[in-house]
Amino acid sequence: MLYAAVARGAFRRYSTYRAATVAGAFTNTVFGMILASSFLALWQARPGLGGYDQAQAVTYIWVSQSLLVTVAVWGGGFQDDLQERFRSGDIAVDLYRPVDFQTWWLASDLGRAGFQALVRGTVPMLIGGLVFRIRLPEHPLTWAFFLVSVLLALVVSFGLRFLVSLTGFWLHDSEGVRSVMLVVSMFFSGMLLPVALFPGWLGDLGRVLPWSALVNVPTDVFLERTGGTALLGALGFQLGWAAALLAAGRAAQWLATRRVVVQGG
Repeated sequence: MLYAAVARGAFRRYSTYRAATVAGAFTNTVFGMILASSFLALWQARPGLGGYDQAQAVTYIWVSQSLLVTVAVWGGGFQDDLQERFRSGDIAVDLYRPVDFQTWWLASDLGRAGFQALVRGTVPMLIGGLVFRIRLPEHPLTWAFFLVSVLLALVVSFGLRFLVSLTGFWLHDSEGVRSVMLVVSMFFSGMLLPVALFPGWLGDLGRVLPWSALVNVPTDVFLERTGGTALLGALGFQLGWAAALLAAGRAAQWLATRRVVVQGG
């Protein structure tokens, strides 16, 4: 009940920034228009590129734009709060609370993602569907599998960002690590291009790294490019990375909190 309350509180918190949310949804839609038009031109020149037809390629753009802020591909969310608490010294108060530190921030991030999915996730997709010909799932169960895949993508994203944030215990400022992570995440998540388009060993590497679980895997599930055992394998891939990253975060937290030096405050 406590962590559910934390998630609800985060949902309400982000829902108060209405102007910023509307502006963000508008930005996602504009960039979606630009990228979808670019993909159309590319696929007209190279039909079937990467195993996607034109409708799938355009749909890939709109689903990825819907996931961009929902799964925090660019970072942010609880990371901004944690960084500020490192600077102020309030991180010591967090560690004294009679709650699990990692689960507290996971619940907060799920609340944030829930609100972003409702607004910045649905609005670009709806507008994109009105302007372009997109491909919706043919089987009703695909929607359920897609939601499961998005939830697992959220946990993988949290695991990555939590590990980055924990570097603040040693560096006192994780901005540099966050900047590197942003570049890596944008490239290997499939946000810029589907991982299937990466050449040779780069594609093989991209498919096994955790970042592909953020955008590429959920989008391929939505497009029904994975079915049967391949679908279970895709969800298992996300689940495996989610469990591994949460465990790694737990271990890093234990190492970091054995001795804490509070800066500022």
